[in-house]
Amino acid sequence: MPAIVSRYRSHTCGQLRSSDQGQRVRLSGWVHSYRDHGGLVFIDLRDREGLTQIVFDPDTCGQAVHDEARKLRSEWVISIEGAVGPRGQGLVNPRLATGEIEVHASQLEILSQSPTPPFLPDFEVADADAPKEERRLQYRFLDLRRAEMQQTLRVRHQVTRIMREYLGALGFWEIETPFLTKSTPEGARDFIVPSRLQAGSFYALPQSPQLFKQLLMVGGCDKYMQIVRCFRDEDPRADRQAEFTQLDVEMSFIDRQDIIGHMEGLLVQIWKEVLGIEISTPIPHMDYDQAMNLYGSDRPDLRFGMQLHDITELAHTTDFGVFKNAPMVKCIVVPDGAKMTRAQTDALALWSKEYGAKGLAVTKVSGEGFDTGIAKFINPIAGQIIEMTGAKNGDLLCFAADKPKIVHRVLGELRLKMARDLQLKPSSQFAFVWVVNFPAFEYDEQEKRYSSTHHPFTAPLDEDLKKLDGRDQETIESIRSKAYDIVCNGSEIGGGSIRIHRMDTQQKVFSLLGIDDAAQKLKFGFLLDALQFGAPPHGGIAFGLDRMVMILRNIGNIRDVIAFPKTQSGADIMCGAPSPIDDRQLKEANIRSIMPVIKPPAASE
Repeated sequence: MPAIVSRYRSHTCGQLRSSDQGQRVRLSGWVHSYRDHGGLVFIDLRDREGLTQIVFDPDTCGQAVHDEARKLRSEWVISIEGAVGPRGQGLVNPRLATGEIEVHASQLEILSQSPTPPFLPDFEVADADAPKEERRLQYRFLDLRRAEMQQTLRVRHQVTRIMREYLGALGFWEIETPFLTKSTPEGARDFIVPSRLQAGSFYALPQSPQLFKQLLMVGGCDKYMQIVRCFRDEDPRADRQAEFTQLDVEMSFIDRQDIIGHMEGLLVQIWKEVLGIEISTPIPHMDYDQAMNLYGSDRPDLRFGMQLHDITELAHTTDFGVFKNAPMVKCIVVPDGAKMTRAQTDALALWSKEYGAKGLAVTKVSGEGFDTGIAKFINPIAGQIIEMTGAKNGDLLCFAADKPKIVHRVLGELRLKMARDLQLKPSSQFAFVWVVNFPAFEYDEQEKRYSSTHHPFTAPLDEDLKKLDGRDQETIESIRSKAYDIVCNGSEIGGGSIRIHRMDTQQKVFSLLGIDDAAQKLKFGFLLDALQFGAPPHGGIAFGLDRMVMILRNIGNIRDVIAFPKTQSGADIMCGAPSPIDDRQLKEANIRSIMPVIKPPAASE
C-alpha cells in the first residue's frame, strides 16, 4: 500500500517494516492498549490496517510529552510523530506484521478522548467472555473496530470489486433500478411506503429488481448487473435479513448454460483472489428430484455422506404399524452414532417435531442386527436394511415415516445436525453444486392454489410447455422449470432462471396460478405490455452477497457480515428503529396509526 501523506499520517498502523528503520513517520489511530513501565510508556496504536507499537521515552520526546502519554487510555484517538527503530532483542512479536519495529515518539497530539467504553474491540465472537450480541449491536460503532469485523468488511469490499471488474470486462452495464416501486404480492411480504403526493396510495420496496431487469432486456440493454439492496418483510434468521444485498445479473439471447458458464468464472475469480483456492470447473449439476431423494434438500451439503435410503417397500412388509401405514419410509446411517446416549437419541424424536414429524425412530447396529430403539419391530428385516444402507457395527440408523415432504425435511435437517453435533470431518473445504430442473409449481395448502416454486416469470422446460394447458394435479406438478440454484456447503448462494419471454406463455402461467385477466392487468400490466412488443430470450441470476461473505469468512451469523444489521426481531437497537412518528408526519403522509389497545395494569400490579 502506498504511503498516505496527510496532516495526520504518513503511513498506516499496519504498514511499517524493518526496512523503514530510521524514517521519521506520523501515525494516527486509536489507543488499543496502554502499558506504563514507569520510565517508558508503550502504546499499541490501531487503525484498520493493523497495530504499531509506540514508545514514549522522556529522553526522546521530552518530559511534557511523556507526561501527556501517561494520561492516555483505551480508545482515545491520537496522532504521533517519531522515528522507526528496531525492537529490543527477544522482543519481536511474530503475530504482528509490524512486530519487528516500534516507533519512538517525539510528538503527541490527542485528537479526541473516550470514556471507558462498554467493551473493548479486542475480542472474538467465539470468546466465552465476549459481550452479548445485543450489546454489540447497540454499540455497533465499537464492534466495527474489531480486527475480525474489519477483515470481514474488507473481504466484502473485495468481493464487490471483483464482481464489478469481472462482469464489466464481459460487457455488463451496471444500471440502477427503482427502490420505490409497485407492490406485486406474489412471494414474500412487501415493505410498503405511503405516498404523500397521492393520498391513499403506497409504494413497495423491491424484494428484488426482477421485473425491472427483465424490462431492461426488452429495452435492448443485453447485459445488466447491479449490486443492489433488496427488502423482504419476513422474519430474520441466522442466514437471512429483511434488508439484504445481492448481485443481480440478466442477459439476453442466452440459454441456461451461458449464464452458468459466466457465473462459474466469477466464482473461480472470487475464491482465487480472496482465499487463494482454485475451484474445479465445470461445477457438477444435480436434478432437483435427485437432491431431494438423496439429501432431503434442494440445497444439499455434499461435504458429508449420510444419504437418504428409501426402504418404503421393505418397511411395508413388516407388522410395525408406523412403517406399514406410512406413504414413505426413509433412513440415514449416522457413522459411529451408536455412541450416542439414550437421552440424546430420545431428544432427536422431540427435535424432529419442529419439522412436522410425529417422531423419529432409531436403532443401533450391533453385529449383524439391531439393538435398542425399534429393533424388536424390524429385526426380521435387519439383514436387508443393513445390506441396502451399508450400515456397519456401531452406526446409528434414524428412520422417518410420513408424507414425502415431511420425510425429506426431517432427514435433510437431521443429517446436517448430526454432522454438526458429532463434528464429522468434511470431505472438502468447499463443495459446490448446481441444482437444476426444479418443479415449476407447488401446491399451497393454506391458499388452496398453486404458487411458483421460484417466481411466476420462470420459464418451463421446452418439453413441458404443452402441460401448461393441463389442469389435473399430476400434470401441473410434473412441469419442470428452467431454474437453477448454485449451492455451496449446503447454503444457496445464488439462484436464477431463464425467463418467460412470450406474452401468451406468461398469461398461461398467471392463469394456472389463479391470477385472472383483471388481476394480471392490475398487477403485471406493464410487464405484459413489454412482452408483446418484442422481448428477446433472456435469463439471469442473483447471488446473495451476505451469504457468500459468510462462507468465505466461515461465519455462521449473517449479522456479522453486515455493517449495520437488524436484530432477530428486525430492530436496529443502535438507532432505535423502527419507531413511532409524530402526528404531523402521519398527516403529511395521509395515513392514520391504529395502535393496539393496552390493558391498564390491575391495582395489585
